[in-house]
Amino acid sequence: MSKVRPTIGTDGLPLPILPPERDARVWARLVRVMFYTPGFMGLLLIKTGEPASFGITVEMLMLSSAAAIVGGLFIGSQSSDAGADHSSRIGTWSGSLVIELLGVVPFLGAVPALFHELAHSTLLHNRAPGAVDITLGASELLPAVAILPFMLYQLAGFGTLDFVVPKAVNWIINILILCLITASYVAYRDGDYGMEKRFSAVLVTAMAVTVIYGVLKLRQMQATYDAHCPPKAPK
Repeated sequence: MSKVRPTIGTDGLPLPILPPERDARVWARLVRVMFYTPGFMGLLLIKTGEPASFGITVEMLMLSSAAAIVGGLFIGSQSSDAGADHSSRIGTWSGSLVIELLGVVPFLGAVPALFHELAHSTLLHNRAPGAVDITLGASELLPAVAILPFMLYQLAGFGTLDFVVPKAVNWIINILILCLITASYVAYRDGDYGMEKRFSAVLVTAMAVTVIYGVLKLRQMQATYDAHCPPKAPK
C-alpha cells in the first residue's frame, strides 16, 4: 500500500503537488531502448533511403538518441538518502521529462517520414529481381498513430509535464506538438524540405525550452516542499 504524501506542511501552509515516486530502474531500461532504437533506425534510413530527401529525419532520430543519454544522467543522480539535496531528489522526474519531450517527441516526429522513405526506397524495391511496386496509400500513416497514445499519456495525467504547468498550458503544448509534427510531415511530402526543417526546429526549440523550465520548476517545487515539510533524518 502506497504512502500518502502530505499536502499541508508543518507550518500549516499548503505544499506543492509533486509527481508520484517512480521506479528509476524502469526509466533506466527505457534509456537503453531510447538510445539504441532511434540510432538503429537512422542507420537503416541511411542504408536504404535517398539522401536528397532525408529532410531533417536523421537529425531528429539522433537527437532522440542523444536525449536518452542526457535523461539517463538525470535519472542516475536520483537520491533520497543521507546527503541528498533538492536536485538529487528530482533526478528521476527530470530525466523522465527529458526523455518524454526531447526523446519521444523527436522520435515520433521522425517516424512518419522514416516509414515513407523505407516504403519507397529504390534500393529496397527497384533493385530486387521481380519486385512489384505497391502503393501503400493512407496505410503509410499507420506508424504515426503512435502519436495518439502519447497524447493520451500526456493529457491524462501520466506525463511529468502535467505536474509542472497548468492543465490548460499542458493542453496547448501537446496540441502544438501534434500540429508541428503534422505540418512537418505535410511539408516533407510536398518536397518543401526548408519548411520541414523550420517546423522541426520550432518543435525542438519549444521542447528544449519546456524541459529547461520544467527541470527548474521541479527543483523549485522540491525546495518549497522541503522548506515547509523537512524530510526526516535517516535512522
